[in-house]
Amino acid sequence: MSKSLIIVESPAKTKTLKNFLGADYTIEASMGHVRDLPKSKLGVDVEKDFEPQYVAIPERRDVLKKLKAAAGKADTVYLASDPDREGEAIAWHLQESLKLKDAKRIQFNEITRTAVTEALQNAHEIDIDLVNAQQARRVLDRLVGYKLSPLLWRKVKRNLSAGRVQSVAVRLICDREREILAFVPVEYWSITASLTPKEKEHLFNAKLFTKNGEKIEIHNQKESDELLKALEGADYVVEKIKKSERKRNPAPPFITSTLQQESSRKLNYAARRTMMLAQQLYEGIDLGELGSVGLITYMRTDSTRVAKEAQEEARDYINKTYGPTYVPEKPRQVSRKGAQDAHEAIRPTSVLRHPDEIKHFLNNDQYKLYRLIWQRFLASQMSPAVFDVVSVDIGAAGMMFRATGSTVKFQGFIKVYTEGKDDDKVVADEEQPPLPPLVEGQVLDLRELLPEQHFTEPPPRFTEATLVRTLEEKGIGRPSTYASIISTIQDRKYVELREKKFFPTELGFIVTDQLVRHFPVIMDVEFTAGVETKLDNVEEGALDWVQLLSEFYGPFEKDLEEAQEKMERVKIEPKESDQVCPNCGKKMLIREGRFGEFLGCAGYPECKTTAPLTKPVDVKCPLCAEGDIVEKKSRKGKVFYGCNRYPDCTFVSWDKPTNKVCPQCGGLLGERRFKGRLTGYRCTNSECDYQKARGKEETESGEAAKAPEAEAVE
Repeated sequence: MSKSLIIVESPAKTKTLKNFLGADYTIEASMGHVRDLPKSKLGVDVEKDFEPQYVAIPERRDVLKKLKAAAGKADTVYLASDPDREGEAIAWHLQESLKLKDAKRIQFNEITRTAVTEALQNAHEIDIDLVNAQQARRVLDRLVGYKLSPLLWRKVKRNLSAGRVQSVAVRLICDREREILAFVPVEYWSITASLTPKEKEHLFNAKLFTKNGEKIEIHNQKESDELLKALEGADYVVEKIKKSERKRNPAPPFITSTLQQESSRKLNYAARRTMMLAQQLYEGIDLGELGSVGLITYMRTDSTRVAKEAQEEARDYINKTYGPTYVPEKPRQVSRKGAQDAHEAIRPTSVLRHPDEIKHFLNNDQYKLYRLIWQRFLASQMSPAVFDVVSVDIGAAGMMFRATGSTVKFQGFIKVYTEGKDDDKVVADEEQPPLPPLVEGQVLDLRELLPEQHFTEPPPRFTEATLVRTLEEKGIGRPSTYASIISTIQDRKYVELREKKFFPTELGFIVTDQLVRHFPVIMDVEFTAGVETKLDNVEEGALDWVQLLSEFYGPFEKDLEEAQEKMERVKIEPKESDQVCPNCGKKMLIREGRFGEFLGCAGYPECKTTAPLTKPVDVKCPLCAEGDIVEKKSRKGKVFYGCNRYPDCTFVSWDKPTNKVCPQCGGLLGERRFKGRLTGYRCTNSECDYQKARGKEETESGEAAKAPEAEAVE
């Protein structure tokens, strides 16, 4: 008896699907895209309706061979790639590559028995409009990247890249930095009175805000001193008390961008790390006897819609756990203007899977992100929080001070979760500490008058969270692309992330200025946002994708021709390091080479001394105990660690040495990392086999990793 074949994107999904689909289904993974534009050339025929020249991805040839064999044995083939533009394109490429005539497209927002069964019952044809929207984006990005990047190589330096969205993101960071540099602070003062009722000590602060009924502005110390003198010996009398009740509604469940923002604020996870973990939770986690279970819904979405069944389950859980007062009268459903409503918000597939009950099945990072998603969703379906807010006006010498305080009347959703805030967000009145009981006409004791000098501040630098928020607000790119954009602009060294804030580099300024000067349309924020709207129109079948490309390419080609002639060549001068040449005593400069940055003598070409660029690790060498450990890079750009006394000391390690002591031999432990994430520790002594996993996560098999060859240090 022949089976039906389901083709998904990743092997993790096959494991989860096999957990509840019967023996009638064979499940295979495409490993993502199987075809793409060629790497070695443009791969787009601009003379023939921008026809893409797709080729099989070399690494997928064996996969395609296996899928073709499986499809030949199946009576029905279901294409179950992710439920978005990219997933639709993958399904179409599979259909074309495998020459499938009657393949059926299925989509599920969550990998559960119910969702997959429903998807199989509602199989349909591939949505060619969705495919064309993805093709249009892919071709647009290829045209910009493959035309602009070589231009930058010739005019600035090699290995640079430009992108339709990434270059605009860098521009935002550069523009913000220029605002900060050009900002002129303005002095102003405030006066705060520290007061208490006479009857019972309860200090609270009130700020001076009016004089003779007009809002007061204190520009300098002289004005502040004059006001302080006028307040000498004054009585402080409660003149007006205003009480109100304020409700605060919970934030809606996560969409892709808000998940990235909140994960950055609360967990300090980069956008790429957040999406990697969310992918794991979506595709399935082994829950012991339950097998592999998809824990969250699809993580690439801009919709806050929640399925009725999920709402009912959440409301029932809230009622049983916290009581009926925590359940709103009607289910809470928040809609977003312009959102693609095909998907739900990001939520747990079952709110009954409490994070703490499945914690032992998750690694620490997975647990933290799942808990964040679970708490946010549950809170989104709860009653509002209610605050009693009190505002008190206090008169003194013709001036008015104001104090605001609040108390929680009903916790509502904040019993479970409160949303994080960015640096530029203002604290709400209901977050002020409570005031003592007061009555109008009451005379208060002044304990202290506190004048304070302030200066207006420039706009804050972008963090990952605020950059994602700004990109979304301005309609630049799509939430699913933000993680890769943020990684790319750092990898290309256009920006640096220091103390969680983005700083543009000199290279970032140079490239941005060149592109703005010669390609003002592409670098325009509104134009970039307009392209996203047009791509949405293609997806909806309201705009032909070839027309979109044609309207874009004509003006772009003209700008490109002019830039080839008029863009001036920029020479980036090497920077001085704090090291001196061991041969001639001149400064060593940080230069750019084929394999990245290195140190070269300022006396070149007379002195050709070079050395690897190193970063101190603040750990003494465990081998010689004299030198210091430094971070280095091999000729292929891979980071390793070695002693700064090389070649006198030959200590090298892929693991970053720490000051933690090995309990087995007394040597130093090195941090083991996978894709930047700490996974455990291993002894840096090559004679010792001690290694320890971080939490539940396993290290590699007991075999020690091969140490980098000593020649890499040269």
